[in-house]
Amino acid sequence: MKNVLQTARQMSSNGLAMVSNMSSIFTSLQTGSAASRKLLSEEEADLFISKKQRSLLALQPNAVVAQDGSGQFKTISAAIASVPQKNNQMFVIHVKAGVYKESVEIPKKVNKIVLIGDGPLKTRITGRKNYAEGVKTFHTATVAVNADEFMAKDIGIENTAGPLGHQAVALRVSGDRAIFHNVHIDGYQDTLYAHTYRQYYRDCSISGTIDFIFGDAQALFQNCKFVVRKPGPNQACMVTAQGRVDRHSLGATVIQNGDFVAEPALLQASPPVKVYLGRPWKMLSRTIIMQSNIGGFVAPEGWSVWQGTFALDTLYYAEYQNRGPGSDQKSRVAWKGIQHFSPQMAESWTGAIMYHGDEWIRNSGVPYVPTMMKV
Repeated sequence: MKNVLQTARQMSSNGLAMVSNMSSIFTSLQTGSAASRKLLSEEEADLFISKKQRSLLALQPNAVVAQDGSGQFKTISAAIASVPQKNNQMFVIHVKAGVYKESVEIPKKVNKIVLIGDGPLKTRITGRKNYAEGVKTFHTATVAVNADEFMAKDIGIENTAGPLGHQAVALRVSGDRAIFHNVHIDGYQDTLYAHTYRQYYRDCSISGTIDFIFGDAQALFQNCKFVVRKPGPNQACMVTAQGRVDRHSLGATVIQNGDFVAEPALLQASPPVKVYLGRPWKMLSRTIIMQSNIGGFVAPEGWSVWQGTFALDTLYYAEYQNRGPGSDQKSRVAWKGIQHFSPQMAESWTGAIMYHGDEWIRNSGVPYVPTMMKV
């Protein structure tokens, strides 16, 4: 990740800084603070979503992709190329079951694309671009989302370069208000580049080894599974590597009711592999893990250094109301940046508050709990 383009880092910082400024203006126009607003209960949220969910399932595709020729297109890229520039209407692409060996890019301003597969194990987009073969990390993504209001559902995305490929991104998301529901994102190092802007992941599975969720997006993961895989020789595993560099940035990785599990090969490795919840990629790295199940394979210290004492005083890491054998905090690192949450602090990282306006999720039809969850 040290080799991600400098311009990409600047885009990330500038992007969320602009969102921060707009959010401040938005907040100033509201009566009362975000924390004082009446939030939907989980039951109310489920009722709200159930109606929206039905409308999502009833969507008729604008385009169908099928390798057997039964749709208008045989490749996903061809279907995306048919979407009008500066699109402002939802454009639904149904991708039928199959393994699609292609690099898919959603260009800027080709907004409101909805990609729906036949299931994450049936519809797979696969690639193997990687840093070891001379490709910069930013450009290794199997799927790259540069447009706003993108949604993917019931689909799999993978980078098969393996541990020897080093940085090899499966999915990079650089557009605002992106939503992923029941998507499997598989790789090894740097699997998911949550680059910038607002992103929401629900019921997804993300697998990898080193820093496999990284970037500076304002990203909320609800009910997601994080599968730690066996790395290369003499390597440790870090689930997250959040990359916040600007104090005005709203960037944070927030995991709520997640499930941290290990693939069998990792558990059988000899010598045992050290596994951490994350490490600070950048000076103001910010990660919150709450109401989640953490397996016993996670190291007791919980978090890893990046290099020496870098960012240990300035990072913002918190664990709250977690469960499972790996959740015990008595042996955790005691860096200055480690937070000890009150209930009010934890509430401030729920979707309704952290996003400064979550209608884009509520209106999507994707399940969503804007408050603390009942687990």
